[in-house]
Amino acid sequence: MKRPVLIVASVVTFHAIALWALQAGFVRRAVEQVVPVEVLVEFIELPQPQIAPAPEPVPEPQQPAPTPAAQPKPRPTPKPVPRPAVEPVPIPTLSPPATESEAPSLAPAVSAPVDAKPVKPAAPPAPPAPPRVVLPSSNASFLNNAPPPYPPLSNRLREQGRVVILALIAVDGTAGQASIKTSSGYYRLDQAALQATLRWRYVPGKRDGVPEAMWFSIPIDFGLD
Repeated sequence: MKRPVLIVASVVTFHAIALWALQAGFVRRAVEQVVPVEVLVEFIELPQPQIAPAPEPVPEPQQPAPTPAAQPKPRPTPKPVPRPAVEPVPIPTLSPPATESEAPSLAPAVSAPVDAKPVKPAAPPAPPAPPRVVLPSSNASFLNNAPPPYPPLSNRLREQGRVVILALIAVDGTAGQASIKTSSGYYRLDQAALQATLRWRYVPGKRDGVPEAMWFSIPIDFGLD
């Protein structure tokens, strides 16, 4: 950069001296003696930017040569299979369409009317059979029930009659409760019958074969010969 500045400064200085000499009268004398000189113009080249040298290419690593691929073995060509001979299929001949008289009837068959009988209503189911009830008993021989004693006063007074005792016979064969259902008309006979029935043993009543406590009427007769 200093060189162009010096050139410009020298040119300016030269022009200034020439102007001063022209005004002072020195130039006329010099013009007469000076041979025209070609003006040389020097082109000043600006400094070019420095370009960095390109980096040297790095040599690529050598790759091993590819091994030739194994060639596939040729497959054996299949032998042609002989096809069986196809026999011609006979084409059935079409018969002409049937006439109306020959065409089957598509109308539904109508059956003869059948006399419809009135449907009887189903009978109601029969009621279940009543359970089988067996009343208690006091006449079994194995019970050993002795007859009630005849009151002596009633024997002298000729008192006689029938007493009906209503007793509740338990499942163990004993009379748990007893009362006079029908009186003989004599107090002594009624009490003798009541006390005897409370001492007796009974066969308990049964319902469908199962022992069950039941009320049982026991008639007792008092009579004189």
